Amino acid sequence: MKATNRITLVALIFSSTIAPLQSAEIEEVFVTGHRTGTLLEDFIGSGSIIDKETLELIAPTHVQEVLATVPGVNFHRNSGQEYLPSVRSPVLTGAGACGSLLIAEDNVPLRPAGFCNVNELFEAHWQQAEQVEVIRGPSSALFGSNALHGVINVITPEPETVDNALSLEAGSLDYYRIGLSASNHNAAILFTGTTDQGYRDNYGVDEQKLSIKTRHLLSNVEVSTGLTAINLNQETAGFIVGTDAYKDDDIIETNPNPDAYRDAQAVRLWTKVENESDHARWQVTPYLRYSEMFFLQHFLPGTPLEENGQSSLGIQTAYVIEREHQQLTFGLDAEYVDGHLKQSQANPTQGSAFLMATIPTGLHYDYEVNATQIAPFFQWQSNITDQLTMTAGVRYEWMHYDYDNLMVDGRTRDDGTECGFGGCRYSRPSDRKDDFRNVSPNINMQYTFDTATRAYISLARGFRAPQAVELYRLQRDQQVTDLDAEQLDSFEVGFYWAQGSWQVNTALYTMKKDNVIYRNSDFFTIDSGETRHRGIELSLSKEFTDALSIDLTASRALHTYEHNDLESGITKGNLVDSAPKHFGNLTVNWQINRALFISAQWQHMGSYYTDPENNHDYSGHDLLNLKGRLVLNPKLTLSSRIINVTDRRYADRADFSGFSGDRYFPGSPRAFFIELDLDW
Repeated sequence: MKATNRITLVALIFSSTIAPLQSAEIEEVFVTGHRTGTLLEDFIGSGSIIDKETLELIAPTHVQEVLATVPGVNFHRNSGQEYLPSVRSPVLTGAGACGSLLIAEDNVPLRPAGFCNVNELFEAHWQQAEQVEVIRGPSSALFGSNALHGVINVITPEPETVDNALSLEAGSLDYYRIGLSASNHNAAILFTGTTDQGYRDNYGVDEQKLSIKTRHLLSNVEVSTGLTAINLNQETAGFIVGTDAYKDDDIIETNPNPDAYRDAQAVRLWTKVENESDHARWQVTPYLRYSEMFFLQHFLPGTPLEENGQSSLGIQTAYVIEREHQQLTFGLDAEYVDGHLKQSQANPTQGSAFLMATIPTGLHYDYEVNATQIAPFFQWQSNITDQLTMTAGVRYEWMHYDYDNLMVDGRTRDDGTECGFGGCRYSRPSDRKDDFRNVSPNINMQYTFDTATRAYISLARGFRAPQAVELYRLQRDQQVTDLDAEQLDSFEVGFYWAQGSWQVNTALYTMKKDNVIYRNSDFFTIDSGETRHRGIELSLSKEFTDALSIDLTASRALHTYEHNDLESGITKGNLVDSAPKHFGNLTVNWQINRALFISAQWQHMGSYYTDPENNHDYSGHDLLNLKGRLVLNPKLTLSSRIINVTDRRYADRADFSGFSGDRYFPGSPRAFFIELDLDW
């Protein structure tokens, strides 16, 4: 370990052991922690809230800008609204990468458990959220498959908190956004429309989002209904290729894949019925979901078109009983999914004779999958003493897939004829059914020293069932998979301390993940991977005066392979690719007077390897952003932002491919934004 890295680690550990002193604490309601809501201080684990004030200050053009403020979270931005996720993990890639996180809006998952999409957060209306909540690591029986590394939950505002407002925003790189909101206290409507032509050739994003929310009290029962509908039309800019290509001003504006696109629509409708009495409360939430997506896979030979979609219905239930110093929560979650996927190629493959012979035009895949998920859960919380609280819970989950191949079985062309070089690249298994049964226990304890100081310890297991694409979208000689669910065992200790104008949150964790699913050098989807994840996270806030404050988040982690697959380039002990050891950001806020506010943000990304052999790397980067807000009058506010003030050349995402070498999604050059907000 380098000396500078040792110093960083020692500094983080020291900050978590400062002597506790008295301080007042702001109470924040954490919806994700308990399905019926709880105070953030009562959630035992690593939970974070990005509140509305922070969201308005960030004024994000991409959800990655929101999540960059949370320690341990390291999303890599791709083209348009795309991204690759990371929560206490490497940046996750591959067909099932999205399955390691549960992404929800108002507690309802955006996608069914086995049918996630790695970019699915564009289906949430985070642009007008009341808050965004993050759980890092597995720690609750309320979440099952896909909540392996954590949960991200976008909370839309309640009708009574919504203002009648209009926002207009414009950016220097042909970026325009309009936001509308209106409410009569019982119902609210929110709309966001965005167009972004960017700085790269043949690139563009047009996106519309609509949310409607109502809430009514019927006798002693509260009924809330929410609807979110989105439409995305995106012309995608692909990787630029060549060592350090992101530093070349001419190359970063090019688009090697001018025909690439992504069109998507999604609708979610839910109704939550809840009741509360003196010692009990219950909640029932039925929901419907629909999504459809078409996108050109510019990153594959032949650039095939994928069409996928799902229609699903489900229900979430929870019953909470409180008796003296104990709380018992139990319930049942269930859903049914009708999903489909089709992949086809219109034009002949370009490249080597092998690629041209093994990747034909026509249909590659065409299948349907019906899936059923049933999951009962139980969680108990007890205040053992006035200072010591314990929670323990368990969740059982059954996942059933019924797969129907709608074309010829095997690795042939769509008409059944053979490809050269031993067979076609894409392989279609015969009709089959698969079942997965998993149990996830957890036990957590928290000790409250005083109102300003507390520490906790958490031991939990998370899991994810294989995604449908991992089971049925096979390649080459593989005719069937024999996959188990990925399993992650986590041990974590954390500490919170506040005194006067100081607030410090730290967490130290170690996790081991078994049955890691990946595609090996033979293009077989297997589950023999093992990885280990160890890290420390810090959140620190300090108010120097009523006008001047800072917010710091910092993360240091080691993500290593714990198995050998030398043919695939994996050696036990190597760092997992796309896993920086450290990253974070520092924000300085200055309220100059009652009308004028200025914020400066420094973002740091450490270096990381871009291949499992640890032979290629990206050196990392540091960025500076400036933001300001001027209140012209109580109804009118003017805001501005400068992104990448120093015009640094950097990569939002760096990768290495055995076919093309170093490749990058280049980061944005310096950009200016101005926004006008009107309330009436």
